[in-house]
Amino acid sequence: MEFIERRKIPRDKKDEGKKQGEKVDVLDNVSLKIYDGEFVCILGPSGCGKSTLLKIIAGFVRPTSGTIIIDGKEVNGPRPNNIFVFQEGGLFPWLTVYENVAMGIRHLKNEEEKRLKVQEYLEMVDLIGFENHYPHMLSGGMKQRAEIARALAVEPDIMYMDEPFSGLDFLTRLHLREELVNMHLYIQKTILFVTHDIDEAIQLADRLIVLTDRPSKVKMNYEINEPHPRDINTGELQNIRQQLYLSMGVHYTL
Repeated sequence: MEFIERRKIPRDKKDEGKKQGEKVDVLDNVSLKIYDGEFVCILGPSGCGKSTLLKIIAGFVRPTSGTIIIDGKEVNGPRPNNIFVFQEGGLFPWLTVYENVAMGIRHLKNEEEKRLKVQEYLEMVDLIGFENHYPHMLSGGMKQRAEIARALAVEPDIMYMDEPFSGLDFLTRLHLREELVNMHLYIQKTILFVTHDIDEAIQLADRLIVLTDRPSKVKMNYEINEPHPRDINTGELQNIRQQLYLSMGVHYTL
């Protein structure tokens, strides 16, 4: 089933490095189809418009031209059944972990139902025992887990994730990647994930979208059919990794 259609969307924005009022083309003729339940990673060089593309699809930014179609309806703004996980922490500092997660389901009147749902998602992200902690008491990885739990509690059709692990240390990123893959296998919802990390994209994605430098076009649209967990240094995944490095102008891999 066609879930998202992205068609011919040049996006202009003012560049701080240029004279005031001068426009810069960010996205040029980008066309994508994303299907229900897919985990799609968007890759590309810094400043190419990955985050802009994600915000356009999510309805936070209007394209200069073109349309976004989700479930047969044109997107004209953020949708309540979609959720965005930003680069910077979005937890409310004056609320506990439990209260932050419960914010997403505050419409539920039955307190026991609400409690069980919050517990379910805290358990999924391994935060049982930290319900009464405030964000300043948590590590960076734990904050990100709490934010993901809050997003999941809404039971969204689509999760938009804009480099959510970029500020974390290497080992924490590895753990969270594994947890996110397991969560996706469990919830079977669509995830659009922006990253500049090739290895992260290969480990996570069902499909990779690689953008050129701006004005960005789709350079590669690559489906990965390898099962999880994945070892990126073996077999077909190693070949994909080398192709991605070459596509981004890097002629060697670590």
